[in-house]
Amino acid sequence: MTLTRTIPVLDPRTGETEFTITAASADEVRATCASLRQEQHAWQARGIEGRIDVMRRWREEVLRRAEALGERDAADTGGVSTSWSQGFITLANIDGWIDDAAAVLERASVQRPSVTMPHVEVRSQLVPYPLVGVISPWNAPMMLGLLDAIPALFAGSAVIWKPSEVTPRFLEPLFESVRAVPELASVFRFVLGDGETGAAVTGSVDMVCFTGSVPTGRKVAVACAERLIPAYLELGGKDPAIVTSTADLERATTSVLRGAVYATGQVCYSVERVYVHRSIHDAFVDLLREKAERVEFNARDPKQGHLGPFIFAPQAEIVRSHLDDAVAKGAKIVTGGEIERIDGGQYLRPTILTDVDHDMRIMRDETFGPTIPVMAFDTVDEAVRLANDTTFGLTASVLAGDETEALSIAERINAGSVFIQDTFLTFGKSRTIGTNSFGHSGVGGSRTGPESMLRFVRRKALMTNHGDVADIQNDRYGVRQ
Repeated sequence: MTLTRTIPVLDPRTGETEFTITAASADEVRATCASLRQEQHAWQARGIEGRIDVMRRWREEVLRRAEALGERDAADTGGVSTSWSQGFITLANIDGWIDDAAAVLERASVQRPSVTMPHVEVRSQLVPYPLVGVISPWNAPMMLGLLDAIPALFAGSAVIWKPSEVTPRFLEPLFESVRAVPELASVFRFVLGDGETGAAVTGSVDMVCFTGSVPTGRKVAVACAERLIPAYLELGGKDPAIVTSTADLERATTSVLRGAVYATGQVCYSVERVYVHRSIHDAFVDLLREKAERVEFNARDPKQGHLGPFIFAPQAEIVRSHLDDAVAKGAKIVTGGEIERIDGGQYLRPTILTDVDHDMRIMRDETFGPTIPVMAFDTVDEAVRLANDTTFGLTASVLAGDETEALSIAERINAGSVFIQDTFLTFGKSRTIGTNSFGHSGVGGSRTGPESMLRFVRRKALMTNHGDVADIQNDRYGVRQ
């Protein structure tokens, strides 16, 4: 007998339980996956143009609910600024693949004579993985799941989605839009639950796309390796920013502040450590402090102010432990530093630290909060060494006197994306360039470039011999060396 497991869902603005969800059992996950597999055959058989037609209809249903989607995402995250536009971000995601999907598949297709055996014609067949499992995190809950789910659906896969149990509110309006398009609803489903449910998903699909922490990502990777299925993992970062002696202080401080505290720093590509040339270090910190102290909470009105609460209450304790560790080891807090409770939610003002070093957790481990540790450097070589002294490699930023100087430094940093003369430019690469994470920040192909849909298909070769067949007694295939 399977015991029913219920999970409380807390309101990040009050800290109170708003409702509970029932976790799907392993048997329920397997049954959902079996149904999706059965329906996937017809979805694949529609071909790319048929799937585009269905997705166009879904787009119209999303448009009708765009504001509701933003409201639900904001309720999940405490009203961080990007949440209110999540419905429209979803529309842009769908629209982009409507425009690009057919061309991506066409460019990946081959029909030509063999290079080595000219009498043999080679054609490709792109075969989708039947069932893709998407496991998404509690920050940017709708956007990060759909970054994988939408291109998988265009590719011809069915998708089962296990969102974070911390932030499930967006699912109701989103899947109301899905159910309004029956052909899509047959191949796109979700299950609710925690890590146990996620493990059941991993054990029942043909590919996993996971976004989350390194420890959980390791478990997903091991489970997928045991089943010999692909795993695409995006696992966060400890993203550095380098500010050279020639940088414009106004631009640099404005950029670093936004990059570090946007969405309360609960973004995997947030600036988490800052290296500033010693000659401008004090002036940089003073100006950064002035700007940081003008940042306001959105506690009284979710649509006003700049910083929301911690989405996941335990994350506030992680941030607190990083700050305590840094202070105990000699760091100084310039401004901020105290986690405040307002109406039950937990908030932290932009917190600047100086006198930090790499023995401190706040310079080594992912903090995921609005903290800005600033460390002085003397030479560019030292700055690059410090930026690369990490197990992560998701994004980085360089701010210098001119683009040439910044670019020469950026090329030396081990990160999948490096932002030049700014921070937080990650949206600029969507469907423009594919990137790969370095170190523990991720494994697998890019989820952003125009070819990222090809993660979800396998290329099969169909070869036709238009010449004579080879005789075992006179084996001359005419292979060109």
